[in-house]
Amino acid sequence: MKREVHQRRRHRASNKILAAGVAVSLLSLQMAGSAFAQERVKVEWWHALGGRLGDIVAELVTDFNASQDKYELVATHKGNYEENMAAMVAAYRVGQQPTLIQAAERGFMTMLNSGAVIPVPELMEQQGYDIDWDDFVAPVSGFFLVDGVPAALPFNSSTPIFWYNGDMFKQAGFDAPGETWQDVEKQLYAIKEQGISSCSMALANDFFWSLIENYSAIHDQPYGTLANGFDGLATEFVFNKSPLVVGQLERLAKWMDGGVLQIAGQGLSPEQLFTSGTCATYVASTAAHAGISSTAPFAWSATYLPHEEGIEPKNSTIGGGALWVLKGEKDEEYAGAAAFIDYVASPEVQAWWSSQTGYVPVTNAAYDMLKADGYFEENPTREIAILQLGRGEPTENSRGFRFGNHNQSMQILVEEIQGVWTGQQTAQQALDNAAARGNEILRQYEQLHAGQ
Repeated sequence: MKREVHQRRRHRASNKILAAGVAVSLLSLQMAGSAFAQERVKVEWWHALGGRLGDIVAELVTDFNASQDKYELVATHKGNYEENMAAMVAAYRVGQQPTLIQAAERGFMTMLNSGAVIPVPELMEQQGYDIDWDDFVAPVSGFFLVDGVPAALPFNSSTPIFWYNGDMFKQAGFDAPGETWQDVEKQLYAIKEQGISSCSMALANDFFWSLIENYSAIHDQPYGTLANGFDGLATEFVFNKSPLVVGQLERLAKWMDGGVLQIAGQGLSPEQLFTSGTCATYVASTAAHAGISSTAPFAWSATYLPHEEGIEPKNSTIGGGALWVLKGEKDEEYAGAAAFIDYVASPEVQAWWSSQTGYVPVTNAAYDMLKADGYFEENPTREIAILQLGRGEPTENSRGFRFGNHNQSMQILVEEIQGVWTGQQTAQQALDNAAARGNEILRQYEQLHAGQ
């Protein structure tokens, strides 16, 4: 079922989710006259979701504001994750920060050690909310745990999956992508050599996450020492010492040289290369459901990320972001922030959010609600991310990545890999350089936050 190719159709929420949506809409109408008749406490939230996902965020905010009459959540899109974080840092320095900020998972250590945040469990307890943190899906919440509870609320959690054009695969004589990278390579070359497509795979902008970091996790390869940073700030990058990771980059370089793997040029994003029918495959976040399901005019589907022959794959790791609470605001604004966090964490809203975006539900209650309503039977590709995240028992190598200033070291990795694409250095040289330069970033971070 997970590999079944299905014709594009309008993904609709299950009856229970629709019922919840209708209830919210009715409530919105009933309260329209009174909700804004009185002065509401404004609560600022800066986020990084644009496009179709941004539209869904706007709907989420509208529904929350209509569900009560005390607070008005004001959501502002500040650009991508890096731009959103930079805007927050600049605003915090002059005391103009928002109450809530959405930060990417690779910014976890930066947020945690910033001295600028109030742990979400602490806020919720102060405001009288009783959230069952044990109900959060383990592969998601486990990344954010500090002393047994999440430091931030997992919000838009995702993991990369393997998207493919079913029409092209069928034309090439394949039912679906193979389970291993070796089988997938044969299929990608066949699609190109048979003239079915001049582009067998579009390279995602965040390929470092999907094809390098998650490749390392799935194959249980150490990316860094000290359990990928979970066990201390003295961690060092060691991804360059893994023959598998080096081999993965060499394979990607070979595909690039052979025209099998393509970088999007000006005017088209990697996702558009896939949804336009130009490229046959695309490795990207499960959140791409929001765009692919609404634009791809062909029989598309998705499956698990491939793994190497002879290796039992482990779980993939999460991406996306979480909601953090910033210090320096008024008590009434914190009350509004807590109300919104409680709203977002509710099973009904989580089920709706997941069904609309493709992000995984962050609570077991929401996941069970979707399963019980037959949602995943109707939309099998929506469950791939959840099953892949929960595959096997996480190890120190597959739990995730907690590196200080991870954005900087990631940018260094991408910079070094550009030299591989252009033939200026080998995969091994690029990874060696990236690890060495990245370790300098880690040492600077360690010195800055010594004792934390």
